[in-house]
Amino acid sequence: MRFRIRRRLLTLASMAALVVSLMIQWPATAMASHAPSLTPITNAAMTDKMSAKAKEAEGKMQSAYGEVTGDTGQQIKGKAKQVHASAMNTAEAVKDGTKSAARKASDAADKLADKIK
Repeated sequence: MRFRIRRRLLTLASMAALVVSLMIQWPATAMASHAPSLTPITNAAMTDKMSAKAKEAEGKMQSAYGEVTGDTGQQIKGKAKQVHASAMNTAEAVKDGTKSAARKASDAADKLADKIK
């Protein structure tokens, strides 16, 4: 009986994580495809950010499941997924910062080239 309850809770948590990931994905895709922007948003970057958010939600749900059932293994796995999501977010932030710095350097070079002419 207890095993069935755990299995159902885990199934519900997985379904909730899927719903959350879809809720994050659809508005972001709609915004990227229809909204005018000064800097284009790449689908790969959006996908990586959405994957990180979905992984974070999945980790939180798995950790909460572990707390409810008293299963420390599930708690640890959930926390590990949250750490992985944090690393994914950090990697995306580094990519965004690098792109921004490259864009600024390019703009500065263009301004300098215009002054020289």
